[in-house]
Amino acid sequence: MGSIWEIDFYSRPVLDENNKKLWEILVCESPLSIDTELDSLFKYSEYCSSSQVNSAWLKAALEKAMEQSATTPLKFRFFRTSMNNMIVKACQDLGIPAQPSRRTLALHQWLQQRNLDVYPLEPGYQASTNPSVRGQKSDPQRLPDALIGQKWVVASLTGADLAQMPEWEIGFGEAFPLPLGEVASDTIVPGVIIYSPRAVPLAGWMSGLEIAALKVDTSVNPARLILETGASDSWLLANVTNPQTLQMAQDFEGAKQKANQVHFLAVQSSPESEVFAGFWLLQEINLP
Repeated sequence: MGSIWEIDFYSRPVLDENNKKLWEILVCESPLSIDTELDSLFKYSEYCSSSQVNSAWLKAALEKAMEQSATTPLKFRFFRTSMNNMIVKACQDLGIPAQPSRRTLALHQWLQQRNLDVYPLEPGYQASTNPSVRGQKSDPQRLPDALIGQKWVVASLTGADLAQMPEWEIGFGEAFPLPLGEVASDTIVPGVIIYSPRAVPLAGWMSGLEIAALKVDTSVNPARLILETGASDSWLLANVTNPQTLQMAQDFEGAKQKANQVHFLAVQSSPESEVFAGFWLLQEINLP
């Protein structure tokens, strides 16, 4: 599997000598498996004056990053939808696709660290909240009829169980190192398993969605199990129609909170199967 990079190109809480906000590009490699060494992930940063902010500057910065890493990523992920046109244009000019995604866990953690340890040390630091640039969430879409699962259940695994993922037979999926999600070996990580006779097509279809998180929406009646994807998309996996499944769904959300919002989604053909058609380790995060 080739590498995937996460990008953020946006203004920072730092003023330059002209009293204008500095911009910055952050690029980091996505961890794609549970056994990835976090210290080995490539990172690149560069400040940019507000007068230079355009797709040409961004393209040149990405070229410098690729020269430093001596690799070319398969694709880029970015979470700021307001920067969609500029990022997509720069990446298209490089011949590399860019996708809106909330699966930018390494980038999110790096941004948090820089907001604490880097920007406050800059001469022009301004201790103000950077405006949120979240996309508008859309109403959940229905799954294609041919891909609707027959049954779903809530399950749980420990951090020690998840550490064995490299030994499992998994068709489609993605994970990240447990330290990135602050998951210990004895942490109970909840998840949802979907059973379907069309498990492989379902998992294959999901693999192209930039899966971000599973959520239970209790603001509507009946409650709904939602799969969040991309920057703002979502899909209706199931309606929670009876007290038993509602309690199961609420227990899932409670367990997520105790596990630092880390959870998993699995797809299997049946409860008897020892093979995962799909398995994704997920973490719900609040992006800036």
